Amino acid sequence: MTTEQNSDTINRRGFLACGGTAAVLAGLATAQAGAQDAAAPAAEKKLRVAVLSQWHPHAKGYAKSLSSMPEVDITAVWDEDPKRGEAWAKQLKAPFEADLAVLLKRGDVDAVCVNAPTSMHPEIMIAAAKVGKHIFTEKVMALTVAECDKISAAVSDAGVKFCISFPFRTRVETLYAKKAVEEGLLGKLTFIRVRVAHDGGCGGWLPEHFWDPATCGGGAMMDLGAHPMYLLRWLGGQPKRVVSAFSSLLGKPVEDNAVSVIEFENACLGVAETSFVSTRSPFSLELSGTEGSLLVGGPEEQSVRICSNKLDDKSWHTPADIPAAGPNPLRLWVEALVKNGPIPFGTEDGTQLTELMENAYIAAREKRQVEIPPRQAV
Repeated sequence: MTTEQNSDTINRRGFLACGGTAAVLAGLATAQAGAQDAAAPAAEKKLRVAVLSQWHPHAKGYAKSLSSMPEVDITAVWDEDPKRGEAWAKQLKAPFEADLAVLLKRGDVDAVCVNAPTSMHPEIMIAAAKVGKHIFTEKVMALTVAECDKISAAVSDAGVKFCISFPFRTRVETLYAKKAVEEGLLGKLTFIRVRVAHDGGCGGWLPEHFWDPATCGGGAMMDLGAHPMYLLRWLGGQPKRVVSAFSSLLGKPVEDNAVSVIEFENACLGVAETSFVSTRSPFSLELSGTEGSLLVGGPEEQSVRICSNKLDDKSWHTPADIPAAGPNPLRLWVEALVKNGPIPFGTEDGTQLTELMENAYIAAREKRQVEIPPRQAV
């Protein structure tokens, strides 16, 4: 089954339209089963969601997905740009509220979908958690680990459910990569490379505010590069040090072309590649270890090929035991709220991503290798 055939799964080109492993797979399977219940009669009380800002390009896709879910009602809209917010609210047929504090106190809002400027994430999510609103957020969680820790504490204290959008961790090929690593098919992991890139910069379709370092905190690596970064952290484990090379082909205030190299505690090396100036650059994932290698993507983005000394067929081949795709993170979040399903991408996952980003940007600015001490989860 391809990603396009699974409407609850997001592939790279579908982002703008939609917005160990055993535990992850079990969680995804549970949520998938819940998603299949959509044809059943909806519960009397729907999940009431407020959408917060149309700043991020994925916001429209998330709103469209929420609107399509029979168990969800979009009950309010807020935007830091009132003119944009009022127009969007009319499209969604939901009331616009210019004052975020007033919106968060509404009795008809159970949860919020956050697509605001990254620099505003802490104040928005902490305020939402304090009044008991569940949170779905576009990546990244925040610009610093210190801010993430404050969000995590607020979420934990309030007992609300939190989900960050990590769609590549629901794809069949990346789930198989994680499975292969944990089953030891590659031996001791020595190298991981992940590339996610598009032409949003050179193609001129990214919003102009995406080049603002104050609100974005960075350019291509901070936004699109989040996908390689969280995949590297998921597959490679605890990072030890990072070095970066960022450039700006278009001469913007933030980078549009970027690479970070990470050394993990287990001595594996990881490479995160991203770009806003690469046309038709396919997703690719490469893993190598002492017992084998795994290649994912290329022109056929969901292609999976493995060669391992641990398998009977030691030649390059497509494995037969590829896991099923999971629902996209937004669906997982809704299932968690409506049917008490699991959320594989919580505050700690979001903080681990920010940890890599924060240090990768220090490395780029200061043109040096940055040490990353072991993190104690909040």
